[in-house]
Amino acid sequence: MPVNPELVGRDFPPTAPYLVGREKVREFSRAVFATDPQHTDPAAAQALGYADVVAPPTFAMVVQDLTLQQLLGEPDSGIVLQNVLHAEQRFRYTRPIVAGDELTARLSVTGIRTLGGNAMVTSDAEITDAAGDHVVTATSVLLVGEGAA
Repeated sequence: MPVNPELVGRDFPPTAPYLVGREKVREFSRAVFATDPQHTDPAAAQALGYADVVAPPTFAMVVQDLTLQQLLGEPDSGIVLQNVLHAEQRFRYTRPIVAGDELTARLSVTGIRTLGGNAMVTSDAEITDAAGDHVVTATSVLLVGEGAA
């Protein structure tokens, strides 16, 4: 089944709130080799004006993943996980993610472009804090192949 073109414009419900933990930020920072002290040392982050450690920019993927799971779980999507490659990722920040943030994300499918038997599915995850203020928009492009019949 090809990717359902009716996904374009579909909005998904908000995710459950995700509480950003200090140790999660530290673990993620080590995993992506983000060595700046603001990512691991609360005192260094506070010296820069933040309440706690600051997540590296790509940390938003942790929250965005919750929305992509919604998309992949749609029974009428035509997207089969084994045929998916993460082709592109972009972030547009209003402010950094900081330990202690409670974040919620809402996914919208913004485009589908077909290339032969493949499809490029573009989606935006709008990530907001507990006050409802924008933190980051994470844009993802998934390359969905036809796969074996």
